[in-house]
Amino acid sequence: MFKNKSMKVFYLGVDVSKKKLDLCLRSNGKDILYDVIPNDLSSIKSWLTRTFEKFFLSEDSLVVCAEHTGQYTYPLVCATKSIGVYLCLEDAAKIKYCHGIPRGKNDKIDACRIAMYAERYNDCLQPYTASELIIQKLKNLSTERSMLVADRAKYQSQLKDQVDYMEHSIYIAKCNRVEGIINTFTDYIAQIDLEIKELINQAPVIAHQMDLLMSVDGVGERVALKMIMETDAFTSFTDPRKFCCHAGVVPFVYVSGSSQRSKNRVSNRADKSIKHLLHMAALSVSQVKNSPLKKYCDRKVEEGKNKMSVLNAVRAKLVTIMFAVIRADAFFSRNYQNSLA
Repeated sequence: MFKNKSMKVFYLGVDVSKKKLDLCLRSNGKDILYDVIPNDLSSIKSWLTRTFEKFFLSEDSLVVCAEHTGQYTYPLVCATKSIGVYLCLEDAAKIKYCHGIPRGKNDKIDACRIAMYAERYNDCLQPYTASELIIQKLKNLSTERSMLVADRAKYQSQLKDQVDYMEHSIYIAKCNRVEGIINTFTDYIAQIDLEIKELINQAPVIAHQMDLLMSVDGVGERVALKMIMETDAFTSFTDPRKFCCHAGVVPFVYVSGSSQRSKNRVSNRADKSIKHLLHMAALSVSQVKNSPLKKYCDRKVEEGKNKMSVLNAVRAKLVTIMFAVIRADAFFSRNYQNSLA
């Protein structure tokens, strides 16, 4: 990771919470400093500046490592970027399972374990690169939209479920109130959809990728947008096989010795939101007439394959096709023939 192997490197483990950061500075296999500071930009920058002066550090000799906890890491990302410090945001599960069988935990212990992880696996650490601003805006709008859609569905279900279980006048009064709330949610959702379309139109690359993805049978606007956000416009993921693993559509073998012979099954360690959308796309394309994937589904079901296993295979094929149209920069063609075949 470092070109100068003789340089003394310090590793800063950061346990991130909403209000505070627990910090553990480690070097040469020993914890040399522990501190707690508020989780805000100015406090982080001032602490790093003091630590540089106290231990005579340079930006190249410090590695900051933290668990990726979503929005609570934002001040840390901004502070390290402004100072020029190497920041690594790791999956919490990787850090958890690398320490054997731990007993007990608190914020101080977690910070020390993160620093120990960074020192031990320093050759595997990758620098954190924030998404482009437009991708961040699209992600925030999409998250807000999903929340509003879920809340609207709660009120819509009340109108359907309670009609036969209360006095009619009470039900009518409740309907008037609930319908007003539903209409408010609908207006906000429409407003967010409009903002998303405006953002997409402002970015020619994303707009072109949307057109390419939506040319694929079964892929609609929601699936195409989610794919672009999850892959950072197909820059963070370039291998469809790795993305299939991320989306939880890859079956894994579960075999041990001669006694355990389980069927291959997908892992629960996956992004369920993209998996759900891929499943909806697979159901949709399985109904499209003259689609190669519909023919594939019908053939496999006739052969006696489990229908859910076939749909899972269709999910993976959709991912492969979407990556292919982006890589080839060409619209999907049902009659495409490989020139090398």
